[in-house]
Amino acid sequence: MATVYFTAASLDGFIVDEHESLDWLTSRTIDADGPFGYQAFAQTVGALVMGATTYEWIVRNEPGDWMYDQPSWVLTHRPQIVVDGHPVRTFSGEPAALHPELVDAAADKDVWVVGGGAVAAQFVAAGLVDEMIIGYAPCTLGAGAPVLPLRSEWRLVDSGVNGEFLCARWLRATPQRGTE
Repeated sequence: MATVYFTAASLDGFIVDEHESLDWLTSRTIDADGPFGYQAFAQTVGALVMGATTYEWIVRNEPGDWMYDQPSWVLTHRPQIVVDGHPVRTFSGEPAALHPELVDAAADKDVWVVGGGAVAAQFVAAGLVDEMIIGYAPCTLGAGAPVLPLRSEWRLVDSGVNGEFLCARWLRATPQRGTE
């Protein structure tokens, strides 16, 4: 079981552009079944957590039924943003307080920190992210939301090419919870 930040970024380290658009990402070729692809990763996920901005993006761009089978949480102070019928829980505290519940819900699978860099940064700052998997798209955005807006140290353990993306798997280079 690990807590994994699985995402994509531009070459200059942004996850969305200054207009909160992912057009730069969704217009690219990637094989969901290929190396570092979503399909294999999704099989390892038992629970997921995201921020309100990511949740609202999903609601706008993927309307209808909730797209994930796994137990899902949104970090927000606005529980009313959850669409009726979405089996999504909200949480407004510190990630360290939620993490044990995420781990229990994941049932020996991984916890996925989805999307936004701000939420990932909260989990990284709390020492809760074990690994990062980032697919780097062949573009620069010049501005937007950073993929991980804090200083942290990582160790590259694997990389590969999938479609137009250079993908990398990183492990936290500093001790994690319970390993000090």
